[in-house]
This record gives sequence, structure tokens and C-alpha cells, in this order.
Amino acid sequence: QVQLVESGGGLVQPGGSLRLSCTASGSIISINYMAWYRQSPGNQRELVAINTSGGSTNYADSVKGRFTISRDDAKNTVYLQMNSLKPEDTAVYYCNAEIVVDRRTLRRYPYWGQGTQVTVSS
Repeated sequence: QVQLVESGGGLVQPGGSLRLSCTASGSIISINYMAWYRQSPGNQRELVAINTSGGSTNYADSVKGRFTISRDDAKNTVYLQMNSLKPEDTAVYYCNAEIVVDRRTLRRYPYWGQGTQVTVSS
């Protein structure tokens, strides 16, 4: 019914930049929040940044001042601009969104993308 498709990952040198994109498609009534998580080997998945339907944003302390989350509601797309990348930013980045798919109940369901690899290395 609903798919989240990420793009933009890759290999970048320390200090470099990448921009991730995630587009939601399918039977979407509305989207509440859109967020980015990441997971590196041996670690739990952690929240990187979140953008609510009201436009407020929140970031993990480790990325504040370096990453910027934004969304285009007309395109059901969320972006993550990552600057001044560090080796410790290396991880699989996942898109997450809370979406209403049933017009009758207006119940919200979480959906996840398949993940995109970001590797920061010289």
C-alpha cells in the first residue's frame, strides 16, 4: 500500500556532504512526522532527525549543526542534508514516516524505507 524509497547514499570523504531523499508513495491520506534513523554494525538503530507535520524539527546531539532535515509535502518527500561528515556517521540510514492510510479511522501507521548506506572514509 505504502512505500518509502530512499536515495542519495554513497561513499564520501571526511568533511564532505551528502543529501539523502525519501519519497512516500501509495494510498496516503496524510503524513504526520517524517524522520531519519541510522544503524551501524553492533549498534541499535538511533533517531537522527525528525520533522513533524507542524514543521518543527529535532536532531540527535551528535548531528546538531551539521545535518538539516526538510520536507516537501507536495511531493511526500523528506530530505537530510548532511555536511561536515565524520567517519562515525557511517551507517545505514533509514527513512521513517507515520502515515494515515484509512480515511474512516484516520489511524496512523509507521512505515520504513529499505535503507541506504552512507560510508564516510578517506
